[in-house]
Amino acid sequence: MCDETTFSNDPRDANALTRREFTALSVGASIAMVLPRAANAVDATVAEIDVPTPDGTADCYFAHPLTGAHPAVVIWPDARGIRNTYRQLALRLAESAYSVLVVNPYYRGHRGPVLPDGTDPRQGNVMEILRPLLADLSPETELTDAETMVEFLDTQDVVDTDRQMGTLGFCLGGPATFRTAARFPERVGAGSSFHGVRLVTDQPTSPHLLVPQMDAGFLIAIAEDDDENDPEAKVVLREAFDDAGLHAEIEVYEGAQHSWTTPDSPVHHPKQAERAWNRMLALFETSL
Repeated sequence: MCDETTFSNDPRDANALTRREFTALSVGASIAMVLPRAANAVDATVAEIDVPTPDGTADCYFAHPLTGAHPAVVIWPDARGIRNTYRQLALRLAESAYSVLVVNPYYRGHRGPVLPDGTDPRQGNVMEILRPLLADLSPETELTDAETMVEFLDTQDVVDTDRQMGTLGFCLGGPATFRTAARFPERVGAGSSFHGVRLVTDQPTSPHLLVPQMDAGFLIAIAEDDDENDPEAKVVLREAFDDAGLHAEIEVYEGAQHSWTTPDSPVHHPKQAERAWNRMLALFETSL
């Protein structure tokens, strides 16, 4: 389990923040760090928006460059859910010229952040808070949300629908990247999973079984401790992508513990997180 182990029609609303405004806010919001800006970064903005779904209203973050239409990316957060660190990550990706939607996975039961910024996921009460929300999630809800978010993005002026989209998942968001890519093989050209959980199981809903339905290249960045707990998963994933004839970069990141890529994680590994982020950018650049 992830951290336990260690619409509006116009997204340019009053809640939107530029990079400079967001950086100032981040200091007061106790975000662990402000991530470095790419040398070729474009000006971008991020806003809180609502997306209607068959199960209610999903509160999301929507980040995109200030001008033009760009490839879309859906981000699926980790077990701690939507929070300021994902606004930061979405804005950073938008500065690389993508239109980025971060989904609150818990919107059916809770709007907004579930835990205060800076909460150590190893605290004893964290799972007591998350467990009932996690119980509402399933492969079926992931698929429903994937369908809704892709359809929403394809109606936005800031999304270039002539180019394929990407998807990125952290921890429990890893399986959602697989379901998104499999549900929309004609739209999703690339997917990335950062320390994704339960990508290979013995159940008929195992994400790895969806690989033949995809037409996307993948980056699967595995934490060293996750690999120690399930060393066969990377082998099964390698075989699945090879059999499907799909490009996949599957790597165990040495010295990186589960959740190392999120800046507010107590085990954040800046060097390895940057390497995973740059490998994702390289995949998106060639595939989207």
